Amino acid sequence: MLPLLILLSVGWSNMPTNGEVVDSFQDNCPQFFLRETPPDIRLPPHPVLICQRYKNLYRFASLYDKDNRIPVYSAYIYNPGKAKRPTKWMVEPQLINSAFQAEMETEGDFLNKKGSKVALQISQAILQDYKNLTDCNRGHLNPNGHQPDYSAKSSTFTLTNIVPQNIKLNGGAWNNYEQTTMAEMTKGCQETFVVVGAVPGDTYIAGGRVNKPSHLWSAACCVIDNNHLRSWAILARNEENVVLRFTLGQLEDHLARLYNVNHVSLFHSDCPRQ
Repeated sequence: MLPLLILLSVGWSNMPTNGEVVDSFQDNCPQFFLRETPPDIRLPPHPVLICQRYKNLYRFASLYDKDNRIPVYSAYIYNPGKAKRPTKWMVEPQLINSAFQAEMETEGDFLNKKGSKVALQISQAILQDYKNLTDCNRGHLNPNGHQPDYSAKSSTFTLTNIVPQNIKLNGGAWNNYEQTTMAEMTKGCQETFVVVGAVPGDTYIAGGRVNKPSHLWSAACCVIDNNHLRSWAILARNEENVVLRFTLGQLEDHLARLYNVNHVSLFHSDCPRQ
């Protein structure tokens, strides 16, 4: 874990500590990680740590890849509710300028107040990037269905929580896992920590602006009580409507190979790998 913390502290020591874009998850929104321990995973060349804030509350955390314009992962606490599905998509002003507001807002509101569409396009994906797609659509990492109320669900509709996902997978096996399997697996859990991520692929949408991941993955750590935890995980190729079930340890091994690193750890060591 130490190398990750060193990289983050060196690379982002000058970023603000009280807004969405932060220099440390542990210092700003640690509540979304088991034992306040973020994943130890390969960082992209230009990572951004975002404590996703909406209506003055931190809702979840995302590690964002500015070059590929997709999140590496989003981390949240599973707490599904029955509020209606939101429709408005938002952007992150602080990815453009740290002096901008720390709270997400719609693309239209941002452009009306602050103007520069070019700066917005450089900093992150925009709605235009996801228009006129045929084989993929906007895939949430933190799905709105795993959040408790309308405001929390709305916070997941930020494009920094979205990747181009195979349309059949998004509406098929992946959706079944999100809506059905998760409900079954979390029975008896006092609290369930979730990390959902994407492995960058070799293809892009929007004229090369936004990377289309080769794989999507999800891992959960269920706290039954202080001394008893259990875990589960899935992995899917982003070209097939198939979700493969793994233990947490198996997924971490697969991700180490996919990211071409020696080690990946998605949760604190207290979470069982088998």
